[in-house]
Amino acid sequence: MKRWLPSPLLSISLLLLWLLLNQSIEPAHWLLGSVLGLVAPRLSRPLQPHGQARIRRPLALLRLLRLLWFSAIEIVRSCFNVSQIILLRRSADVNSQFIRVPLDLHSPHGLALLSCLINSTPGTVWVDLLPDGHELLLHVFDLHDEAWWIDTIKTRYERPIIEVFEIPATEGDPG
Repeated sequence: MKRWLPSPLLSISLLLLWLLLNQSIEPAHWLLGSVLGLVAPRLSRPLQPHGQARIRRPLALLRLLRLLWFSAIEIVRSCFNVSQIILLRRSADVNSQFIRVPLDLHSPHGLALLSCLINSTPGTVWVDLLPDGHELLLHVFDLHDEAWWIDTIKTRYERPIIEVFEIPATEGDPG
């Protein structure tokens, strides 16, 4: 079954999306949408080197939606701040720094999501994931409070992503 339908949720989503986009429930559209739902996940399988993402806690996705909303607000706020810095301040007054953020997140899919969120925010760049201490090397365009950055990334971004993509330590312990 897994060979023919590697991702049932994705297959159903593609079928429904096909029907919505075509605004029709004719049998031909059901057939084309079903073929798309069966073929697309099988063809995209080689593009997933770490395998398919496993959602450990589906209800935690609601917190992840809250994270995405907060991230969108942060992106808009950062756009204004970076624009103001570029247009109105002298370059000598800008405190551009690299900081290290210790990470507890190990899921490759969770790290990819965290990377997308950080790199989408103007003024921040994910530079590297340092393997020795599992730390994120982050460049901040105008750094004022390193502790605030570390706390924000760990509590607002990393914690909800861990809830979705990883099994908490308390659940993994047998005793």
